[in-house]
Amino acid sequence: MSRVRSLVPGLPRAAWVVLAGDAVSALGSGLTLPFLLVYLHQARGLDLGPASLAVATVAIAGLAGNPLGGALSDRVGPRAALAAGLVTAAAGSLALAAVSSSWQAFAACALLGVGAAVAWPALDALLAALVTPEQRASAFALRHATMNAGLGVGALVAALLVAAASPAALARLYVLDAVSFAAFAVVLLGHRRIASHRRPRQPARAPGGYRAILGDRVFVRVWALTALLVTAGIAQYAAAFPAYATEVVGLDTSWLSLALAANTITVVGAQLLTLRLLAGRRRTTAIVLVGALWAAAWSVALAAGALAAGSAAPALLTVTMVLLAAGETALAPTVPALVNELAPDALRGRYNGALALAFTTGFIAGPLLAGAAIASGLGAALPGALAATCALAALAARRLRRHLPLALDAIAVAR
Repeated sequence: MSRVRSLVPGLPRAAWVVLAGDAVSALGSGLTLPFLLVYLHQARGLDLGPASLAVATVAIAGLAGNPLGGALSDRVGPRAALAAGLVTAAAGSLALAAVSSSWQAFAACALLGVGAAVAWPALDALLAALVTPEQRASAFALRHATMNAGLGVGALVAALLVAAASPAALARLYVLDAVSFAAFAVVLLGHRRIASHRRPRQPARAPGGYRAILGDRVFVRVWALTALLVTAGIAQYAAAFPAYATEVVGLDTSWLSLALAANTITVVGAQLLTLRLLAGRRRTTAIVLVGALWAAAWSVALAAGALAAGSAAPALLTVTMVLLAAGETALAPTVPALVNELAPDALRGRYNGALALAFTTGFIAGPLLAGAAIASGLGAALPGALAATCALAALAARRLRRHLPLALDAIAVAR
């Protein structure tokens, strides 16, 4: 137990409160988001086509919500912007509990998506401001671990309830999701230490806005590299991986939950250890490691496809998800902390908004590209293409090292 405690970094109490609130809201999202399509189609009677488009609206709303959240953080402060995003997301979840038509589903999903997308960069900007620069890698690593823990527990609880739940019981899950968002907002606005945090003085209009960010060539490189990694990595968890495992390898769909559980357990269990192992190393080395691990993961999946279901394929695909999770644990303390080192105080929110947009872009592009490949009959070759893309990203990360001074490239870990 003492060894586990030694891995937990020391952070200010206000940062722990924010991380705890994020975990609670993630638990609410875990209760609902994985089953949103099932809920709209089976419990609310929407046709599968409109229901699928409504679910996609949650992600697409991020294209507007991420930049908006970044700009709001710079204008009114990240705490107020985060609270606004949480209240908006709560309203969306509450509306989902009462939908009865397609247009209501679209409106509720858009509201939920915009609120969550606004909250994302605001939370990152607030967390970065509440800790010292040396503590940022630790703070973002912990955020990734606690968020995944919340999502995993929420999804597990929902999976136990959904099969036998009535439409009214499913609707109550969305009410609970709304409560989780609202509770986080109340804590943010009422907690004395967070409320006492003041953003640095800055002009009423941040100089240059998002145009200034486009002039930061290092950040643009980081943005493109992040979008590429997300597209070929995390975004494929719910796109290429399930389709490949069931349609190409021929595994039963019930097996997928075990592989995804292995992914979540690895993230939560290994995140702090990975953080400690990366201490003092280069951020670009960590990003190279992400690309290499993900390239190896998809190569293992490709090997599983060469085998028949019932042989070693299930074990190999579980290894795929574990390797993908290991890459996540290297990415989490690296890119967000680097972006917040690059960001001037007056543009911190916008930098985080742009970074969140890189993730959102990958989450949208990844499933679209995977779907197109599978529809074209190229599903068997898809893991190979993803492995090559991740290897290319690793090479790009090595080139990024040339553009970063060592002071920015080194990973510090709070103790």
